[in-house]
Amino acid sequence: MSSRTSPKVAVLMGGPSAEREVSLASGRECATALREAGYDVIEVDAGLDLVARLSDIQPDVCFNALHGRWGEDGCVQGLLEWLGIPYTHSGVLASALAMDKQRSKDVYRAAGLPVVESVLAGREDVKARHVMPPPYVAKPNNEGSSVGIYIVHEAANGPPQLSDDMPEQVMVETYAPGREMTTTVMGDRALGVTDIITDGWYDYDAKYKEGGSRHVIPANVPQEITDACLDYALRAHQTLGCRGVSRTDFRWDDTRGLDGLILLETNTQPGMTPTSLAPEQAAHLGISFSEFCAWMVEDASCNR
Repeated sequence: MSSRTSPKVAVLMGGPSAEREVSLASGRECATALREAGYDVIEVDAGLDLVARLSDIQPDVCFNALHGRWGEDGCVQGLLEWLGIPYTHSGVLASALAMDKQRSKDVYRAAGLPVVESVLAGREDVKARHVMPPPYVAKPNNEGSSVGIYIVHEAANGPPQLSDDMPEQVMVETYAPGREMTTTVMGDRALGVTDIITDGWYDYDAKYKEGGSRHVIPANVPQEITDACLDYALRAHQTLGCRGVSRTDFRWDDTRGLDGLILLETNTQPGMTPTSLAPEQAAHLGISFSEFCAWMVEDASCNR
C-alpha cells in the first residue's frame, strides 16, 4: 500500500453478474464508510473497460464489493494480481473453490466438516427425472445469493421444471431441514452466530427485500451449537484458503442436536451494507461499519 496520507481506494461494484444490483448497494455503502474513515475513494462499476479504468485511477487498493460470477469466482482477483494492485477478500484459488459448490463440498468432506450428499447433473437430466430421492434441492453450481434454488419436497409429483436460464450443470443436494444460521470470519477470528428467521427458504428475496428476514444475534441456541458454528466456519475459511472476511452458512435441525448441524457453503464476498449479516456480527462486537471496511483495506494485498 502507498505511504500517501489518504490511500486511494477503488471500490469495485456492479459488474455483469446476476447479483449486480446487490453489489451496487454494497459498493455504495462501503464507499461512504471508507470516506468517513479518511480514505480517498473512487467508485468503479466494473465493466469490460475495468483494466483501462484502473490504469487511469492507479489506486493503492481495490476494495472488492462485487458479488456473483466474475467478481467472486477468481476472475477479477486474477486480473488484480496481474496488475499488481492489492485487493480485499480472498485470492484466486480460494474464490474459485468457494464459488464451485460441489468442489468446495469435497474440500469440506476431506476436512471432516459436516455436509449433505450432493451430485452434479445436467439441467435436462434434472428436469427429466429425480436424480436423487426427494426431498432435495437443485441449484446452480456456481452462483451465489440463493439465485435459482428449487426445493423438491418428499411429496413432489415429479422433478423440478428448471428455468431456461439455469446453467447446463446443476448441483442437486439432499434437503437439510431446520434453522438457517451463519457465522462471519474476520481474519483468524470467527465473530458470532446469527439465527436467520424467515417464513420459508432463505432465498434471494428473503436476503435482500425489506422484511424478507429477521436476524437474531447472538443466536438463541445451545452453547455446543454456537461453539461448533464458530469452529466449523473458521475451519472452512482456512481449509478453502480464504483471506479477509468470509461468511459460512449452516442449517441446524434442532431435534438432532450437534448431529443436525450441516455446513451449506462459504461466501467469500458477503453482502456489505450496514444491515448485512457480516457487518451486523462485527457491530455486535463493537466494530463499526466504517472500522470493518477500513480493516479490510488495511488487510489488502496481492498473492492472496
